[in-house]
Amino acid sequence: MKIIDTRCRPAFLHPFFGANDGSSEFETAKWLNKRVGTRGDLAHFVRSRTEEGFLNEVRSAGLTYAVVVGRRTPTQQIDDKFVARIVAPHKELLGVGGVDPALDGADETIRRIDYAIDELKLKAIDIEPSFAAPPRHADDPLYFPIYEHLSKRKIPLTLMSGPTASDQRFNDPSRLSLVAANFPALSIVVYHGYYPNTAGLVGAAFRYENIFPVPDMYGFVAGGEPLIDAARTFLQDQLLFGSSYPFRPIAQSIEDFKAFGFSDAVLEKLLFNNAARVFNVE
Repeated sequence: MKIIDTRCRPAFLHPFFGANDGSSEFETAKWLNKRVGTRGDLAHFVRSRTEEGFLNEVRSAGLTYAVVVGRRTPTQQIDDKFVARIVAPHKELLGVGGVDPALDGADETIRRIDYAIDELKLKAIDIEPSFAAPPRHADDPLYFPIYEHLSKRKIPLTLMSGPTASDQRFNDPSRLSLVAANFPALSIVVYHGYYPNTAGLVGAAFRYENIFPVPDMYGFVAGGEPLIDAARTFLQDQLLFGSSYPFRPIAQSIEDFKAFGFSDAVLEKLLFNNAARVFNVE
């Protein structure tokens, strides 16, 4: 069965992903693995501290594609060129660029988007409103010129959410509905599924079919059930699979996802077809 892991980053991408032994980020990576149910070695991700090691993880898990997500926030910046250097030589890797109009302004952000897509050949653009400074909601007017540009160019948007935002008041899926309504041609991929407010995202995705939730590591813990349950019915054409590696093992996440008991037809949609459609891959 073909599989796209829509959130899969190597440890060497940034110190945040456990690149350095003994660092606070290394300990946090192990802590997150424990919290979301990793079995066995909590430091399994050290195997991806080299390009070869990461590719071995991707291939041994049987992935067809792994999506490597960049980031641009005040506290963490992963350069689009670095993401492109990682993914370009390998057919099984897809890259996502990161932008922040609060840092760069709308015009420069649009220039960055076009460069990432046209020159670097990345597949989508990531925005992280709740991790901005100050934190923002997804429907902040600051982002609307960016959404409009992505929509016109048919470039997917990936949106970061979840419980690690500095202020949980901004982890609010209800604010996403206005974005989806105003930009119906924009595919909105929602990483972390606004956990723990997953029921709210289910409601938004029920109303707007251009919202594509990714429960990723939070789909395997208490509170992630609404998204998984909805994928048995109306959400089966929208939900995307993600391991959130290095914070959860890829192979274990695939095994645990299959254990949810989806039919083979639905599983093919969730593991591959939906993401292939969104990211425009064969």
